[in-house]
Amino acid sequence: MISKAMRLARVGSGSELAAALLVALGFPCIMLAAIIPNLWFFAAATAVTYLADRYLHHCGSYLINRLAAVRAGLSIRFLVRQLLLILLLSRMGYGEETLFYVTVACLLAFYGLQAPQSAMVTLIRLRRKLPVVTRNIDLASVRIADAPPQGLMSRPAEKMLHLDVFSMVGVLVAVETGKDAIAYIGLGLTLALAVCYLTALLPYVRPSRLVPPETKVLNAVGDWLAEYRPTVMLYFSGSKDSAYQVNMWLETMAQLGGRPMILLRERNIVPQLATTSVPVLCVPGGVHLMNLDLSSVRVALYAANVGKNIHLLRVPTMKHVFIGHGDSDKIASVNPYSKVYDEVWTAGRAGRDRYALADVGVRDEDIVEVGRPQLATIQSWSGTQKNPIPTVLYAPTWEGWDDNPGNTSLLLAGENIVRRLLEAEQPVRLLYKPHPFTGTRSAKAKAVHLRITAMIEQAAAERVTDPRWAEQSAALRSEQAEARAELTRIEARLAELAGGGRTARDEAELSRDSLADPAREAETAKLKDEWNAASWRAQGWWEHRVITGAQMRLYDCFNESDAMVSDISSVVSDFIASGKPYAVTDSAELGEDEFRRQNTAVRAAVILSNSAAELDELLAAVTDPDADVRADARRELKQYLLGPDEPTSIVQFDTAVKALAAKSDARNAGVAKSLGEPVSG
Repeated sequence: MISKAMRLARVGSGSELAAALLVALGFPCIMLAAIIPNLWFFAAATAVTYLADRYLHHCGSYLINRLAAVRAGLSIRFLVRQLLLILLLSRMGYGEETLFYVTVACLLAFYGLQAPQSAMVTLIRLRRKLPVVTRNIDLASVRIADAPPQGLMSRPAEKMLHLDVFSMVGVLVAVETGKDAIAYIGLGLTLALAVCYLTALLPYVRPSRLVPPETKVLNAVGDWLAEYRPTVMLYFSGSKDSAYQVNMWLETMAQLGGRPMILLRERNIVPQLATTSVPVLCVPGGVHLMNLDLSSVRVALYAANVGKNIHLLRVPTMKHVFIGHGDSDKIASVNPYSKVYDEVWTAGRAGRDRYALADVGVRDEDIVEVGRPQLATIQSWSGTQKNPIPTVLYAPTWEGWDDNPGNTSLLLAGENIVRRLLEAEQPVRLLYKPHPFTGTRSAKAKAVHLRITAMIEQAAAERVTDPRWAEQSAALRSEQAEARAELTRIEARLAELAGGGRTARDEAELSRDSLADPAREAETAKLKDEWNAASWRAQGWWEHRVITGAQMRLYDCFNESDAMVSDISSVVSDFIASGKPYAVTDSAELGEDEFRRQNTAVRAAVILSNSAAELDELLAAVTDPDADVRADARRELKQYLLGPDEPTSIVQFDTAVKALAAKSDARNAGVAKSLGEPVSG
């Protein structure tokens, strides 16, 4: 019943649901206490609503937005509490007392001060909002002032409204003790602090503290483009949850010849970007994008098929290439939309063959095989397991946009897979890393994910007390303590590098200050590698682990694992680069032969049914080289899916960029010649 209530209320936890109920029941209780009247009942109910309301805001509850939609927003809730305080005073016989009139006057004055505070905060935010967001681009000519302190601009409405606590406490204590002076002190504190808040905001509404007009900023960006003259561009549009799709290409872009650049379309993607020294320009407005001079760009790379791609595809002076964000047998890998690009780049021959079989209008001569540069960090399998017991990675993909049972193994097979691995006759270490989108569309998928997480955490807790691992735990205790200390040191340094010692920043100030710093980027990359290594050392090689978030990288999980279980997705194709045994779940129950026929990446896999009974074959391949009957098939499939090892993928990719840039130059020269115009470089 509780879980059903949570789904209906769209809350993420039982404590969040409890807080919502306390808010819903608290206000009627305050009203009842004021009418009775009962001072202590009123005080207790008021305190409960304050605390519950604060908790819901702290956890970003969906209910907060819903309350605002039904005219019960934050300001209304505070105003109702204040009105009920007036009602309490009246019911307790203070209606003709000075305290009553002073309280009414002060609360009205406080309410009046909220308008200029809200206006100033809104003005500062609007006038400090640039038409673009940048990283590694010099905007010194724009003269952007420092941002206001975070304490002033973070949750300003909550900060202002909560100043009424002094009035509320003062009046209630005065009524209880009969000392009106206490009420006047509380009311005075509320007004004085509100005026101080306004005074602190005033300097930041001066024209000199706001950003220059939109035109000046866009002109500065135009001047930078004219000077830098980018030649190859990675274009991306999507939600903040899809930032991994552009992050996977940042290192590749940094290694390309010419003058690379990242062009984004949504502001919320920028904070999600990994560290890079490549210039980043985010242009949310379509009109602003169309007015930019991108005539120097010869090749535009697209990591996703989205509607906003059309804003750049309209530019004929550059060649447009779909590079995607992974190689898989999913239907998205042969999207008919791909016809709009000049070329489609795939990792290996398999991608070319997929388009031929799909017959969606992408011509064979427009497909170029460039490998997968991102896979360079994946270590090849030595043929034996890394630790005394095998480590198996379970990395299911997400549920997709429809309810096709073949989208993910999570719904029908996930719990069976995890249970069999946790209860295997010979001990197995399980790493569980779900897709970042898991549970974003399907409540069922989210529920299964939570159950799997609970199963693994319980099994991990049991291993802590299992005598089989006590000796290993004691032997590694010192090393693990050192690793944890190293993690603390690395995290502190990463935070220092990311924040530069100043956290009170807004988008405009970050755009001003985030200039390319190759030394900082190199140190950050080195520290992230060290963090991953220390993170594995901080835990025993027998300890199960649930891995979420972007900090622990997928390819590091590949390198730590001896085998993997997954679904039809690019994760499988990438894992094949390691040469390690793997299993893929036939969640749609097509049957092994049909499943292999439809999906290239599973040709060398152990095929799992939804019962996951076939996992013994996967574990045998890891622990006994003679039982690994698919090793040769994996080697052949690796080349088919990902291309040859030599030349390296980054060399293949860079060569393809240069070749297409030459085609772009030839096209532009031909058009200029036919129009009788001078040829521009």
